Amino acid sequence: MDRRESLTSRIVAMEWEMFRNAPSIGGPAPCQLDQATFEVARASQTMSWSEAALESYLDDLQKAEKQGRNLVTEKYARMMKSTSPVDYARIEHLLPAVDPECLALIDKITDIVLAWGKELSVKYPGLMKRARPLYGTDAAPSDTSIETYFRGELATYSLRTLELYLENNLRQQSEKMNGAEIVLDCTVKRYGYNSLAEAEQKIKAND
Repeated sequence: MDRRESLTSRIVAMEWEMFRNAPSIGGPAPCQLDQATFEVARASQTMSWSEAALESYLDDLQKAEKQGRNLVTEKYARMMKSTSPVDYARIEHLLPAVDPECLALIDKITDIVLAWGKELSVKYPGLMKRARPLYGTDAAPSDTSIETYFRGELATYSLRTLELYLENNLRQQSEKMNGAEIVLDCTVKRYGYNSLAEAEQKIKAND
């Protein structure tokens, strides 16, 4: 196992423990019992990251664990700022404050990710139709958009991880790479497709 695979394995294992232990009204949600699907999604996400960013994020997870924090719980709580503002106002004081410098980086990262998502919506409309809505303004009250999800998750990262994440995204942009396409490609291949083009073709054939 190389360094990147080791980092991914450790990150996904720690995230899974946080995810399955995140409180849910009425007991664990079905997705909290589906480790295989969780691992596909989260391992695919790491494929677009630099090794330095992965190392920093693993450090974030390890520090959070020592502090008794569940970053997945915090992520979903922060999403409520968009999905359930009234409920969010009641719990906001329980969440760690996000540094203004981090907020500025989150804005820059989210702008890049959403631009990549728009490109994918044109290139692979069938696949993207099955994904989350891209923007918060496009999402129904029962949905969580890619924008809302990313902002919630990024708010749990340290300043160092955000800096490395943005640095990697900017490098990918300069090299005409789409980080979101890397993630999507890894995802469909883990589900048995040979390529994004094949997955798109099969989805369109079944519509």
